[in-house]
Amino acid sequence: MREVFQQSLDEVRVRLVEISELVSEAIEKATKAFGMSDVALAEEVIDNDPVIDEKAVALDELAIDILARQQPVASDLRTVVSALRISASLERMGDIAEHIAQLTRMRFPDRAIPKGLKGTFTKMGEIDVNVAHKLTRLLDTRDLELAEEIRNEDDKLDDLHVAVFEKVLSDSWQGEAGATVDATLASRYHERFGDHAVSVAKKIVYLATGDWVGSDDAD
Repeated sequence: MREVFQQSLDEVRVRLVEISELVSEAIEKATKAFGMSDVALAEEVIDNDPVIDEKAVALDELAIDILARQQPVASDLRTVVSALRISASLERMGDIAEHIAQLTRMRFPDRAIPKGLKGTFTKMGEIDVNVAHKLTRLLDTRDLELAEEIRNEDDKLDDLHVAVFEKVLSDSWQGEAGATVDATLASRYHERFGDHAVSVAKKIVYLATGDWVGSDDAD
């Protein structure tokens, strides 16, 4: 029975990595579509989001089945419960990628990136993609150095998010109402993507060390 239980836990980990890989692909395509006003790529992200949702639901069902049938305790219980919460964060990250793609589609054929902020949003997109790839590796390897790297990257996102708001609130901002809304929404999406990645990273650190550091702002 213990061997079967361990196989079930391994399956949970494998599925989390698989979902994270799909999220990485989604944010990479969404940020590229956003930067290039590529509506076809944006549509691809939007169309594929239900796949992430379905896999997250299937993982949750597996975790609940493990809880019901195996009644895990101690560290095994923490692993299963954390998997449920990590699944929710990954699903939300996929939704955020979809939201960025939707902004692209909504503004097509015009560019969704407001004039004067292209460099900022390009950098935010690069960081989000980098964070997503690091998160997938963290889930797969439990290399805790990656968790620290994710937190550091999120700090950069926070700084860029502040810079966007300073820009649109400055006297020099010439953007119309629609551009202002696009800028604030897109910036918030990028920033929240990083927050959810940090939330997942904290849970992995907790599972590996038993230590919980800081608040869980993304939940």
